[in-house]
Amino acid sequence: MEAKDYLAIDIGGTRIKYGLLDRAGTLIEKGDVATPNETLSEFVATVRQIVQTYRFRIRGVAFSAPGKVDHGDETIYAGGGLPFLDQVNLADELQLDIPVAVENDGKAAALAELWLGNLTGIDNGAAVVLGTGVGGGLILNGALHMGAHFQAGELSFMHKGETRFDADSYGKIGSAVQMIETVATVYDLPDVKDGRAVFELINLREGPAWDIFKRYTDDLVLMLLNMQAVIDVQRFVIGGGITAQPIVVETIRQSYEEMVARRPQVRDGFTTPEILPARFGNDANLYGALYHLLLRLNHEV
Repeated sequence: MEAKDYLAIDIGGTRIKYGLLDRAGTLIEKGDVATPNETLSEFVATVRQIVQTYRFRIRGVAFSAPGKVDHGDETIYAGGGLPFLDQVNLADELQLDIPVAVENDGKAAALAELWLGNLTGIDNGAAVVLGTGVGGGLILNGALHMGAHFQAGELSFMHKGETRFDADSYGKIGSAVQMIETVATVYDLPDVKDGRAVFELINLREGPAWDIFKRYTDDLVLMLLNMQAVIDVQRFVIGGGITAQPIVVETIRQSYEEMVARRPQVRDGFTTPEILPARFGNDANLYGALYHLLLRLNHEV
């Protein structure tokens, strides 16, 4: 069988998702396994097993990973919730005879939207991904903006408040996971991670669940307004698992309009960007990782 497809692997804190895709971005098949989160050796062994399953069908392996990725050599730094990935070069660890590329998970989501999603054809836009923290990627002049140190778009490190404490960072106050746990705790739900049950309460648009959710979206909109003041995008796309609930992007959009209306200097001086849901759900990082690999291969040709 001729090797013509690509393997994309999305490294998450709890699950490793993987997918076989062709060059056009068609997802042929996918799967996932638990993430070994104790040692690098266990992690690498699991990844090798995934690669071996597809080895003779693929022309390259594309990773989406937590942490900062230096695109000089694709080395990961920090590693997010998987600290053993700090200063790891996956190409060196895997020793494959096919190309390997790595992209930060938030930037991979932005690349997916730029390539085949709701940022296609947008010269200046941003993807905001709501999860354990707030990830993201900036599209400026039609391309992913890396920044001087490959860390542009690390929205979790932005601060809302006047203090420098983590509690004021958007990694905390913009956390979809934390918002869900807060609502679940207030209502004494048996499972504080039960997003489905929490959104049944939020969709009633009343009571403590709605108040907590509205405060959450208002806080996110302050972040978007600050971003807009600096980068002036045409469109924000909002991704992450909770955006499967239409009320999320709908309320963010409404909150943005409300805040602008209350600030004449913003209302009169700013053009409001579009705010849309991201096209890709939990598979976004697979598409974005592949696009990053394809861009690197094209650059090397």
